[in-house]
Amino acid sequence: MLVSAKEMLEKARAGKYAVGQFNINNLEWTKSILLTAQELNSPVILGVSEGAGKYMTGFKTVAAMVSAMIDELNITVPVALHLDHGTYEGCYKCIKAGFSSIMFDGSHYPIEENIEKTKELVKIAHAMGLSLEAEVGSIGGEEDGVVGMGECADPKECKAIADLGIDFLAAGIGNIHGKYPANWQGLNFEVLENVKKEVGDMPLVLHGGTGIPADMIKKAISLGVAKINVNTECQLSFAAATREYIEAGKDLQGKGFDPRKLLAPGAEAIKATVKEKMELFGSVGKA
Repeated sequence: MLVSAKEMLEKARAGKYAVGQFNINNLEWTKSILLTAQELNSPVILGVSEGAGKYMTGFKTVAAMVSAMIDELNITVPVALHLDHGTYEGCYKCIKAGFSSIMFDGSHYPIEENIEKTKELVKIAHAMGLSLEAEVGSIGGEEDGVVGMGECADPKECKAIADLGIDFLAAGIGNIHGKYPANWQGLNFEVLENVKKEVGDMPLVLHGGTGIPADMIKKAISLGVAKINVNTECQLSFAAATREYIEAGKDLQGKGFDPRKLLAPGAEAIKATVKEKMELFGSVGKA
């Protein structure tokens, strides 16, 4: 059964750990993440970008697949199905499709418009029992056409958005999507501390979790980060395992070309990546 992310993230913030959001791209991704969460008794958030949703033929397909998979696999840990970097229109589509959580990314709008649209969506999401994430500042890099320059959030703007009744907040602190460049300056903890002072106990979200050093992850969690997003790292591990399988010629042996065999190494690699992250975030055994 899908649940709102609100309760799991409030528990994480209070317990000084973080829940991982792992983006899904197909059946293999979803199955691997759910099975690992169940094995480790960890709450989990399945993130879906608008591009991935379109690739999987639409948000209704995604919601139906996830709900059915939870039932068929006997998944008992808390699972939230969450729209990642949603547009205003995309949020409404996901609410209608049966998602349990949405993110409205209004960071590219003037703050007044971000506030106006977020306020409207909070009211509707809460009436439907969904949790809502908002964003201030921007996450650097590009993900499914969402491009950000990595501007750090203004703590006062964070408070203005938080006061609308959102459930958790993504504040840009120098984090980026994709691989981090060699000259990356690291997370700006001064901004994070100032944001926390303004928004109090609201759970904070760290996007671009791939490649951030473990010590920075742990410090961010100590400063109120309760949700950490991971996507690129799962993609890289899936690709590496699949390449190794093909370069070893295993797809040419017997029925090694069968998709169920061809995709299996990548699926196992995703499980290993998710396990590593859940252990780092401290969510193991917290379901």
